[in-house]
Amino acid sequence: MSDLDAVLSHLDADQGPALDRLITLLRIPSISTDPAYKDECRKAAEHMAADLRGIGFDASLRDTPGHPMVVGHNDSAGADAPHFLFYGHYDVQPVDPLDLWTTDPFDPQLVTRDDGSKMIVARGAQDDKGQLMTFVEACRAWKAETGKLPCRITVFLEGEEESGSPSLPGYLSDHGDELKADAALVCDTEMWSPTRPAICIGLRGLVGEEITVKAADMDLHSGTFGGPAANPIRVLTKILAGLHDDTGRITIPDFYDGVIETPDEVKAQWETLGFSTEDFLGGVGLSHPAGEQDRSALEMIWARPTCEFNGITGGYTGDGFKTVLPAQASAKISCRLVGDQDPDKIRTNLRAYVESCLPPDCTVEYHPHGGSGGISLSSDNPVIQKAKTALTDEWGIEAAVIGMGGSIPVVGQFKDLLGMDCLLVGYGLKDDRIHSPNEKYDLQSFQRGARSWARILAALAN
Repeated sequence: MSDLDAVLSHLDADQGPALDRLITLLRIPSISTDPAYKDECRKAAEHMAADLRGIGFDASLRDTPGHPMVVGHNDSAGADAPHFLFYGHYDVQPVDPLDLWTTDPFDPQLVTRDDGSKMIVARGAQDDKGQLMTFVEACRAWKAETGKLPCRITVFLEGEEESGSPSLPGYLSDHGDELKADAALVCDTEMWSPTRPAICIGLRGLVGEEITVKAADMDLHSGTFGGPAANPIRVLTKILAGLHDDTGRITIPDFYDGVIETPDEVKAQWETLGFSTEDFLGGVGLSHPAGEQDRSALEMIWARPTCEFNGITGGYTGDGFKTVLPAQASAKISCRLVGDQDPDKIRTNLRAYVESCLPPDCTVEYHPHGGSGGISLSSDNPVIQKAKTALTDEWGIEAAVIGMGGSIPVVGQFKDLLGMDCLLVGYGLKDDRIHSPNEKYDLQSFQRGARSWARILAALAN
């Protein structure tokens, strides 16, 4: 029996105790956004540090202005072995509204469905306690069967991910040298389907901007001033309408600089995933794709930038009717970025476009809301290729190589501050209800996730 076979057999035999360990962690209400749970967050961090020490990691808490980080090192593979950083977070979202939970969110339940499949129901079951414990269990099995890990591993667990990670950038800037590795492993993503694993190779960045157009120094009577007076709502909506052409293409100057075209072989693989635009839009009461008309819906979500309007206000919006020309009107705009698009350049060019459209008597103010670049990895990356083979071996179907429409800020920070690419592999499912009442994690996701990480570590060691 090979070492890997022994490790996989160990994981199969240890499923009961592994589930008990996850349940123990899930019982800790480590809600990072609520100061009332500060001690519980520290308790969760101490629990994870102790668990890592129990399987041979040199692990400890690292205090921050907020909740502590957990850092653990295991160099049992030897100084010449490849080195990887595993990232997860032990904090969880608040549980409100509590009355929509079928059970206590911090009293984990193993629920059997009508088809016999099982799921763990608790806050944090998937996001991210269940996910991070798949990796810890894989390490535990390697240590139990071989006395060491196949790679040098640093584990880095955060306690503020669900509250915006305010301490993370400073910590990485001050202590990044301790965390640098050949690549980072992030288990905070999803499977393509309950039976098909996935590797994410693209995350979109984000530029948020609120613009406020101002004209007169007070609201004006529309009967007296309508016509000759500038109307900020009319000015603002004309600016917004001009941000896209008739084909859905974004008109901000140089907006597409740095956008990387998706390789044909990747798009061909996406075509095999069985994604239905009709079902995707039909699920929310829509039927016709908007956006860039020469792109598929899946490509728009995973690999193309956007410019969307998230809110617009101006004038009287209460009940009834009030005939005024408002003194100002505002809109919130978010641009999702891909490839090498520069968020600072996008913001500068957006503002320049807005100002070029302003008529006399109008001014504009800006309120920025964050900015980060997109993340794009080559599907030919050796780490991705090894992980893909390992996942395919475990699940018996080729692992899908996908993108994600959203953002995971830590991935960009690892790239920008530590120079590390990330392998994004997770075992969550689309119906796991993360951040919502009755969050769950399929037992198969937990158990086969651990087996998958065991295989990935073996592959990366070579």
